[in-house]
Amino acid sequence: MSLNIIVLAKQVPDTRNVGKDAMKADGTINRAALPAIFNPEDLNALEQALKLKEQYPGSKVTILTMGPARAAEIVREGMFRGADGGIVLSDRAFAGSDTLATSYALSAAVRKIGDFDIIIGGRQAIDGDTAQVGPQIAEKLGIPQITYAEDIISADNGEVVVKRRIESGVETVKAKLPLVVTVNGSAAECRPRNAKALQKYKYAAVPSEVAADEAKKEFIAKRPYLEIGEWSAASVDADLAQCGLAGSPTKVKSIENVVFTAKEARRIENNDEELETLIKELIANHTIG
Repeated sequence: MSLNIIVLAKQVPDTRNVGKDAMKADGTINRAALPAIFNPEDLNALEQALKLKEQYPGSKVTILTMGPARAAEIVREGMFRGADGGIVLSDRAFAGSDTLATSYALSAAVRKIGDFDIIIGGRQAIDGDTAQVGPQIAEKLGIPQITYAEDIISADNGEVVVKRRIESGVETVKAKLPLVVTVNGSAAECRPRNAKALQKYKYAAVPSEVAADEAKKEFIAKRPYLEIGEWSAASVDADLAQCGLAGSPTKVKSIENVVFTAKEARRIENNDEELETLIKELIANHTIG
């Protein structure tokens, strides 16, 4: 049995270094002001996909991302680690998308891909922390979903078995294929780049990255495995009223970097009396409880 796996990945701004220029006047993130990285939990999701690819020979892993042409770097990174290829949804019409508009665009792209068994993505992106896109895509596609996954154990006989990490502990659940799985950061870390894959795919690109370079265009044309798909809103038959800012009911008013610093420190001894006193103080000042 082989699987067609779609991995949802996002190139995100590094929110560990948010400054005064992090937001534009329209309430969207100024991505040019922050370094771009592979969303951490999407790397956990990619590892689960690659593990299934090894477990079921003949399986195919496709990276799907949305963003400007430079988001192709995410696809290349996935290919360096074992993915088979990818698609970048890139169109000005997608700019400023909230989770609703993002899930709409991605679900339209999934429908265009058509043949898939499992869609795997990170639980949430660090530039939003909403954990909404994966479940929204499942809802729009009308398929089951499993969230907070820590390990995709198997996918035999049209049924997937997943271990989930939840507040009360760990549970193992089953669901029918096709489905969406979102993966926690507590799942296995993604494997490093493979040296052979790095050499093979380092020149992979979307058409707009090489549009002005005839030599590179010819080079890639002779090597189809280097072609990364680049789809517009029209390519996936998207309704523009549901894309970008037009399709985004969520509006961001401000972004700020909050740093917690201790104003004072107190040492307590390891005994029941002092611990009880500390807990009473924390309850009284509403720090806990």
